[in-house]
Amino acid sequence: MESTIRVFGHSMHPILIVFPLGLLSTSVIFDILFLALGNSAFPIVAYWMIVAGIVGGLAAASTGWVDWFGIPSGTRAKRIGLFHGVANACVLLLFAVSLYFRHYNATEPTTVALALSFAAFAIALVGGWLGGELVERLAIAVHTGAHPDAPSSLSADRIIPVANSKHGVPK
Repeated sequence: MESTIRVFGHSMHPILIVFPLGLLSTSVIFDILFLALGNSAFPIVAYWMIVAGIVGGLAAASTGWVDWFGIPSGTRAKRIGLFHGVANACVLLLFAVSLYFRHYNATEPTTVALALSFAAFAIALVGGWLGGELVERLAIAVHTGAHPDAPSSLSADRIIPVANSKHGVPK
């Protein structure tokens, strides 16, 4: 099943998720460095990574939400997609609350702020795995003509599918 929102032949949701996932995960690494080394610059970096990660997460969530509506009802993919979306919405919410607790003292996050970020990171691992399940096992957001010798999404023949005798599927 192909994604609804595509740019140059590629689904937007998988493109957009790398930014919030990287930013929010790296904020946790900076929190751990703060706890280990005590350098007050680390939580400030984590603070701004959380801000950027939440903004990116909202953009990624919007495209994922649109794609989820395109999944056929009553399927395993629809259920997994719902769990994936709810898990990642919880991730954004937990990081947002962590950000709230950091707001008045960004150089020294509270135990609650750190715990929320660490919990969100753990849930993000589950949400990411569910996203992988959607793409790799359930073929959600996979081009209908995908195969090992498929042409580039930017090639001219992607507009008019041509039969491929080697794989028996359209390019």
